[in-house]
Parts: sequence; C-alpha cells; structure tokens
Amino acid sequence: MMSQGSAAIEAFLDREAAIAVVTCVKGSTAMIDVYFTPTPNGHKVSIMLEEVGLPHRLLAMNMLEGDHLTPEYRRINPNGRLPAIVDHEPIGGGPPLPVFESGAILLYLAEKSGQLLPESPRRRAQAQQWLMWQMASFGPMQGQAHHFIRYAPEGQAYPVERYRNETLRLLHVLNGRLSEADYLAEEYSIADIAAWPWARAIRAIGLTLDDYPAVADWFARIGKRPAVIAGTDVKNAANLSSARPVLTEEQWSNLFGKNMLEAPRR
Repeated sequence: MMSQGSAAIEAFLDREAAIAVVTCVKGSTAMIDVYFTPTPNGHKVSIMLEEVGLPHRLLAMNMLEGDHLTPEYRRINPNGRLPAIVDHEPIGGGPPLPVFESGAILLYLAEKSGQLLPESPRRRAQAQQWLMWQMASFGPMQGQAHHFIRYAPEGQAYPVERYRNETLRLLHVLNGRLSEADYLAEEYSIADIAAWPWARAIRAIGLTLDDYPAVADWFARIGKRPAVIAGTDVKNAANLSSARPVLTEEQWSNLFGKNMLEAPRR
C-alpha cells in the first residue's frame, strides 16, 4: 500500500510533468526527475548524470518565483533547496525515491550506476573526504562570498573580506592537493564533479585561477569532457548571471526573506 507521503509525491510528480522540461536523454521515459536550477550545485548533478548515462530529465525550477517554497516540493526536499531528484526505479525497488542534497545525490547515483566512486578503499576514502570538503567548505564559504558580494546591500566590508578570504584559502587547499595528484581521488570521481562547478563559479565574484596553476590545469582538463560540456549547457537567466543581480521585493523574499522563512510552516 502506498503511504500518504508517497501518494503526495506521486501527485506532485504528475503535476510537474506539465512544467518545462529542460532536457531528456537516453530514453523516451525519464527514470530520474531532476528538480533543477543551473547553479554550481545543480550542475554537479547534471554533469554526473551525463557522465554515467542514466536516463533523466531536468525540470526547470524558478527560485525567483518561489517554486522551491511550495508544500508539494518540500515533500521531495524538506529543506526547500535545489537540486533534488526523484528516482522512479530506485535501488532496491519500491515507490519513487526522493533524494536531496547534491552530495548525497552524487553518492546515490554513483551507487546506482556503479561508476565514479573508486573501488580501491584508499581512493574511495579520498573521494568521500574531498566530497565532504566541498560540501562543508568550498561550496558554503564561496556561497556566502557570492551573497555578500553580489546580492547583499553594498558597503558591508567585513563579510565580503571574510568570505572572499576563505574562498582564497580553500583554493590554496585545492591547489595543494592537485599539485600531488591529477584528480582529487587520484582518478576522476564524484569528488571532482562536486568541486569543479564551484571552481568555475569564482569568476562571478571577481576571482581567477591565475595563482593556482594546478587547479587551472585540472579545471581545463575536466572542462573538455563531453559530459561536463553537456551538463553545463543550461545557463542561468541573464539577470542572475550579472555581477549584481537586480531583484524585485518579491524575488528577494523568495530567496532570502519572509517568504523563504515562512515556507516550512505552510
């Protein structure tokens, strides 16, 4: 018997089938739905799916309009963030399985496909630790830098310096690792897929890889992979790609303000 939560997810999926599908690959029936916006975290998942070749479709979610705040979507991701996936043929069978948090999605897809998580215990541990490093440090610290440099009211010198400096420190950490290995786990893995979009994102806050030659070499090599090219083909709206996006009051509320804060109570 289908649980109430599973039934709600199924109803939401039926409704979402009518929204814009960004892309669908390798099969007429999409096995994995990806609730997607073209951010670094979103690109982690789209790149991974291109790499492993699992049938999927990217469902466009407009955070400016509050698509991530609805009660229906929060049944898929109670944290109300993007990306999230729903696997219609999950590992082990059963009803459709929602998975949220981009790092957890990468681990799930690696297990499902049997790809991009090293078999060697040593390299597997390296892949997992660098994935956690990206999830705990490289992404969140740079994310705060993006917020205070690009979105927050100007004139806040301390948080801008704090998170910009932390991003620079983490680039030094990354450069150190890539000075001793071609890839984070010695072979191409989910750790590289997690870190690469965030190395790409530094341009939006005025940073470059000029002082990080090992990162620059790694970044260029990965950027030539066909799956990476395909997985990053979906771009942000021009407004969100600008140095200082201009948001309406409602859009700001959906991203950072009252609407965002009240969504879990709906």
